Amino acid sequence: MSQKVIGLSGDEAVAYAVKQCNVDVVAAYPITPQTIIVERIADYVNDGEVDLEYIPVESEHSAMSACIGAAAAGARAFTATAANGLALMHEVVYIASSLRLPIVMAIVNRALSGPICIHCDHSDTMAERDSSWIQLYVEDAQEAYDTVIQAFRIAEDPSVLLPVMVNLDGFIVSHTLQDVSVLPDEVVSEFVGKRQVASIDVAGKTVPMMLHPDNPLTFGPLDLFDYYFEHKRQQEEAIKAARDVIKRVNDEYYKISGRRYGDGMVDSYRMDDADIAVVGLGSTMGTVKEVVDEERSRGLKVGAIRIRSFRPFPVDQLLEELSRVKVVGVLDRSGAYGAPGAPVYNEIRSLLYDLDKRPAVLGYIYGIGGRDMPPELVKSVIRDLENALEKPPETKVEFIGVRE
Repeated sequence: MSQKVIGLSGDEAVAYAVKQCNVDVVAAYPITPQTIIVERIADYVNDGEVDLEYIPVESEHSAMSACIGAAAAGARAFTATAANGLALMHEVVYIASSLRLPIVMAIVNRALSGPICIHCDHSDTMAERDSSWIQLYVEDAQEAYDTVIQAFRIAEDPSVLLPVMVNLDGFIVSHTLQDVSVLPDEVVSEFVGKRQVASIDVAGKTVPMMLHPDNPLTFGPLDLFDYYFEHKRQQEEAIKAARDVIKRVNDEYYKISGRRYGDGMVDSYRMDDADIAVVGLGSTMGTVKEVVDEERSRGLKVGAIRIRSFRPFPVDQLLEELSRVKVVGVLDRSGAYGAPGAPVYNEIRSLLYDLDKRPAVLGYIYGIGGRDMPPELVKSVIRDLENALEKPPETKVEFIGVRE
């Protein structure tokens, strides 16, 4: 497929993808470091490059509320936010997934206040990890572009019908210029198609599951203990079904673009014979891969696994990969205040608990508030994991790169 290469930041790559995806409604409120996304979409609207309803709202809570209304009426809806904006949305984030609305939202990961910090960590989206949204974490601007396109297909699949967060690291990805290969508009348009609204049976009549005066429906009614539990159980089945959909869409996208990201759920690197695995999310894993190559050159059997889909969690893939190694180092860019470990670490430890022969699992909390994770710090983690091959340390979770 013929593609052109454009210099785009991560934010601009997201906006470019939205421009191509037949989106009907964008609800917009600015917050650093996401603002460029909605600014660029506003430019496209102003210049007549895209036909969509652009709604400037007074808050992030209103942005998600507008998307909920639009999606419930059958529109394809998109918004973007970060950190405190996502926290302000918290109430309606849960409503969007509970109503089974396939909204796509780009999150430019940023530390939650306070004190006020506008730089990257994953505390914002980790606070929403149990909201029944699909969460996809990208490594760079190219993947941000590709994943937004995939996200609409994933969200709108009839077996899923759940909203999707596409998460990119604030400033590190959002504001870094990169050569991004973009597909022709018509190819993306055909790939995502127009939103097809699911049908439901109402009193013996099959009608679209959307707000329409010809077929009145109620969205979000009072739902007490007589049915609430069953509806939540349905959400669990839907997000489990998303595993196969994410993998399938990743493969289908490869056919038109030549790009795929592992199996869509995880992106493994040099894991075939690894004794040591480094596991994490987002842009830092690009640095980890470079260090893995260096360590391999001196004979250390180390590999890396980038978790692309944190929700749904890639249970089968991680069990297969990690059951073969001796030591696992888990990188978390979010805190563990009062818990035995940070979110990714706790998931990995829980996953491996039932194995007859478990690898040692060590956790490393890094990069809080945008603190850098240079190659030398990654190397120190790998030295620690190498030592653990002989003698696991007493301390299982450490904060690294911080002044103690």
